[in-house]
Amino acid sequence: MDVQSLKVAAEKLRWKCDPDSFGFKTTKELKSSDAIIGQDRALNAIKVGLEINSPGYNIFVAGLTGTGKSTTVKTILEKIDRTSGIPDDICFTYNFENPDVPHVMVIPAGWGNRLKNDMDDLVNDLLTRLPRLIESESFKDRKKRLLDQYNQKSIKLIGAFEENVRKEGLAVVQLQVGEITRPELMPLVKNEIVPWQQLEKMVSEGKFEQSALKDLQKKHDRLSKELEKTLRENRKIEKQAQDALRELHNTFVQPYISGFIYELKEKYKNKKISTFLDLVETHMIHNLDAFTSQPDKMDNNPLAAFMPVQRMEFIEYKINVFVDNSRLKRRPVVVETAPNYKNLFGTIERVVDRTGATYTDFTKIKAGSMVSANGGFLVLSLTDVLNEPGVWNALKRTLKNHKLDMQSYDPFYMFSQTALKPEAIEIDVKVVLIGDSYLYRLLYVYDEDFKKVFKIRADFDTIMANNAKTINNYAQFVRKITHDEKLLPFDRKGVAEIIEHGVRLAGRQNKVSTRFSDVADVIREAHYWAKAEKKKNVTGSHVLKAITEKRKRSQMVEEKIQEMIDDGNIMIDVKGSKTGQVNGLAVYNGGDYSFGKPSRITATVGVGSAGIINIEREADLSGKTHNKGVLIIGGYFREKYAADKALSFSASLAFEQSYSGVDGDSASSTEIYALLSALSSLPLRQDIAVTGSVNQKGEIQPIGGVNQKIEGFFDACKSKRLTGRQGVLIPHQNVNDLMLRQDVVDACKDGKFTIYAIKSIDQGIEILTGVAAGKKSRSGKYPEETVHFLVEKRLIELAELLNNKNKDKKKKKDEKPDEEENKK
Repeated sequence: MDVQSLKVAAEKLRWKCDPDSFGFKTTKELKSSDAIIGQDRALNAIKVGLEINSPGYNIFVAGLTGTGKSTTVKTILEKIDRTSGIPDDICFTYNFENPDVPHVMVIPAGWGNRLKNDMDDLVNDLLTRLPRLIESESFKDRKKRLLDQYNQKSIKLIGAFEENVRKEGLAVVQLQVGEITRPELMPLVKNEIVPWQQLEKMVSEGKFEQSALKDLQKKHDRLSKELEKTLRENRKIEKQAQDALRELHNTFVQPYISGFIYELKEKYKNKKISTFLDLVETHMIHNLDAFTSQPDKMDNNPLAAFMPVQRMEFIEYKINVFVDNSRLKRRPVVVETAPNYKNLFGTIERVVDRTGATYTDFTKIKAGSMVSANGGFLVLSLTDVLNEPGVWNALKRTLKNHKLDMQSYDPFYMFSQTALKPEAIEIDVKVVLIGDSYLYRLLYVYDEDFKKVFKIRADFDTIMANNAKTINNYAQFVRKITHDEKLLPFDRKGVAEIIEHGVRLAGRQNKVSTRFSDVADVIREAHYWAKAEKKKNVTGSHVLKAITEKRKRSQMVEEKIQEMIDDGNIMIDVKGSKTGQVNGLAVYNGGDYSFGKPSRITATVGVGSAGIINIEREADLSGKTHNKGVLIIGGYFREKYAADKALSFSASLAFEQSYSGVDGDSASSTEIYALLSALSSLPLRQDIAVTGSVNQKGEIQPIGGVNQKIEGFFDACKSKRLTGRQGVLIPHQNVNDLMLRQDVVDACKDGKFTIYAIKSIDQGIEILTGVAAGKKSRSGKYPEETVHFLVEKRLIELAELLNNKNKDKKKKKDEKPDEEENKK
């Protein structure tokens, strides 16, 4: 095998962006663009969702953080045509039939506050004019004549009764009983009123006849009934007087009220408003006293502090402008960043008076984002929605029914909040919910309503194709950030380094990252370093410094591990050869930063039939994928060596000094090399680290984190001095993923470090041992002194040893009964 052909050329180790390919010197020459880059699929999905007005076509935007989901949604909503269909104002009005169920009144945009002010003006005008009208001489004269008329009737009725009573020797007097006075019949003696007790005393003293007293008492009983009848008749007269007086008020006042109401009807010419005004007119005419009587003054009342607060006067005529769209020029776009129940759906506020009692009314109904966005678009974060109690179910219910039921939701309030149940509000809003793919799948599977109300899914990708158009878009993105945030312009080399960083983030040479939030951070930090050096432009060196400094800020754990390698606490050999030992490569993920480091993998082999023992699994430190990888290794050995014979051996595999768990199958090829070395007794090079998944046929499969793994082993070798023989074996499919640091590329150019791209276990074992792997002949035999020949030979030996051992055991077992028989 030609090992040189497996070496990866230095020019393939990192994709380079040619600064001379740009047609500008600095980004200041470019035009700032708001174009959305690399998300064509998501844009098409959002466009479909926005243009279909059927029920349930709300949009779920899925993707990783930093891919520009929120920015894209806001940009699209700002750009689409929203000039048609400005939503109406929504008002709440008093329900004269059932005050606990306020009416919803939807009227054209801008009319709500106008109507509210007109109603306030109407009440104020009536409060000013009606008392003046009542105090006018004309009204007073008619009122006097009317009252005189009924007073005469009352006087005539009472006078006739009193005259009749006097003829019977009695008189009508007013007795004070507490705070009440009542009429009573008293004896009349010699034209003087004498109390009954005094008259009885006069009888006992012989000054008045007993028979005359009894006669007066009988008259008293008879006339008392007539008194009650007379009083009832008098009350009827008083009620007639009140009704007549009310009619007089109506006659004088109704034209004024009706005139005002008519003017408002003519002004608005709206059926809903006219219906409301008719109810207002009727209520005002039946409650004129509220406008003409003076309110009680409580300022000087010493008990005022302990008395309930009076409710708002003339609340029946108030207009609660629930949603005011008077300033809208286009359909609304509302981005709710704190979607708790109150902010999203509104609330019914409570007022606590000085006695501690709570009350509310329809004027306390407050709108939330849902109704503010009615007729337009509402943007929400799924995570925020799910974190708020009661919000998710209420959101689904509203979108399903296209109605919003107002209620005051407060899970921490132990008492009933309010008796109000306003009429439901018709809702027509397009909701854009921003989340991630994992939550989307969970909701789609476990929430039946979710798929009914979010029928459009817009997936945001994390990468896009690396081509001339993309490179130009990246340059325009740099221009946009520098222009919008007033940063220093980037020169061509600076832009080239930004694009190369985007390729590194994407993890493939033919792709570029769309995680523009991360890219924008590098742009800002590069500006910082350029400004610190008092430069006019940001250059490539500033971008590299920004990337390096960003890595240093998160590099503490990596440096600690490297220190332990340097001190020998973590045992890693980077030179020489050893049997059954190989350097694997692992990636450590620290959230915002990941890095690779070597890990020693060892294998031991002995007589037995346990097969391959995964020590990590036995210690509960192995993940499912790693367990699968070890099982595949077993399949590889059966494929290679058990075609015509059984495998009988015991082997163990271990990640040495690993205490926090292992997962992934990228070390499965490494583990095979360790086993082949242990079986063949051929030492493996310790100056070469290995990564790569494998299948049962021995074919190397691609892995993730190839750049971090290579750089991790390079740093370990560099720390102990580069010898020129060190390198890494990687799957050949990962060559297009290489985007190595420049110092690694330079070392490879100078022949100090080597990257090998292999396709099979055979290629890898030849590089690691320097011995040919060996290819099975037609007769099923491997050439002598090849790796596979030595492995197979050792496997046969182990099987024979095991067989002989089993025979010995059986023989001893058979001999034992004979010995016992001889003893007998």
